[in-house]
Amino acid sequence: MHKIPVTVITGFLGAGKTTLIRHLLQNNEGRRIAVLVNEFGEIGIDGEMLRDCQVCPPDGAETETLTALKSDKITNIVELTNGCLCCTVQEEFLPTMQELLKRRDQLDCILIETSGLALPKPLVQAFRWPEIRVGATVDSVITVVDCEALAKGQVVGDLEALNAQRQADASLEHETPIEELFEDQLACADLVLLTKVDRVDAEGQAQVERWLKQELSDSVKVVCCHQGQVSSDLLLGFNAAVEDDLENRPSHHDTEEEHDHDDDINSVQFRVDESFEPTVLIDRLQALVKQQEIYRVKGFVDVPNKSMRLVLQGVGDRFDYFYDRPWKPAELRQTRLVLIGRSLDQEQIKSSLQSL
Repeated sequence: MHKIPVTVITGFLGAGKTTLIRHLLQNNEGRRIAVLVNEFGEIGIDGEMLRDCQVCPPDGAETETLTALKSDKITNIVELTNGCLCCTVQEEFLPTMQELLKRRDQLDCILIETSGLALPKPLVQAFRWPEIRVGATVDSVITVVDCEALAKGQVVGDLEALNAQRQADASLEHETPIEELFEDQLACADLVLLTKVDRVDAEGQAQVERWLKQELSDSVKVVCCHQGQVSSDLLLGFNAAVEDDLENRPSHHDTEEEHDHDDDINSVQFRVDESFEPTVLIDRLQALVKQQEIYRVKGFVDVPNKSMRLVLQGVGDRFDYFYDRPWKPAELRQTRLVLIGRSLDQEQIKSSLQSL
């Protein structure tokens, strides 16, 4: 039987990976797609957002559009919520892939959304395992990059200063873990999608693109993307067999027996049976960002006198929100947020938000 092509979608927190996958599912052009979602934090926010993409059926229902497995039960999304995917593949990723491969005659491709804190290369290496190699191949690695964040230096610092440092000292070893992660995501990419370009001026976008091209090999192209709206023909069908080409995709961790994540990075969950006005909640979250090193905020908000559920997403001090669907009749109306950052104080965060 044929090998299932697997597209690995990686990128920093809040870059737009879930938005991209939602668009692919809503415009799948008849493809039967399986989706594996790896999240940081125990509340499955991204998985639930994908379930509500208006393509997926209710939990427990099977469809030709989206097929996956969770806990030996057919459902819509596989959520790997037990930590970084590249660190736990032997515990959860392998059996999940083995189950999917049993049904590969019913699938056209698989999408894997990595955690924003995951290194892509160890995941690709797993496709060299005999149990997976016989039935699946990594078609490509797509790296999603936030243009607005880069233009402001919010992910890798000042672009010009950072570039000057690297040119001056080829042996520089003082990158932060996040900078190393970002570089590894770029080094593993077959295509870079540049999101949120509408939020920067032409010169800012040009500066980001010039810097990216210096970091990427000549064969890797940068494509601008708005709200995940990219043709599936562009994203799928690379036939790159990435697992056989890892030697040409250098990583900071190539010489290590295993890699360690920054142990100071943690997630805080905020779940209450309360409703909040979006602007008031965002003001308080922006104040928290100034007090603590918060990288990412995502979740759902119950808004007073609104029948629709509000999706809230934040990167640094930038927040977006939109109403995605009505609250279901039997659904518990809760406000549920996950905050990801460095050495976050859970009690302070909960106290600050509950005092609204």
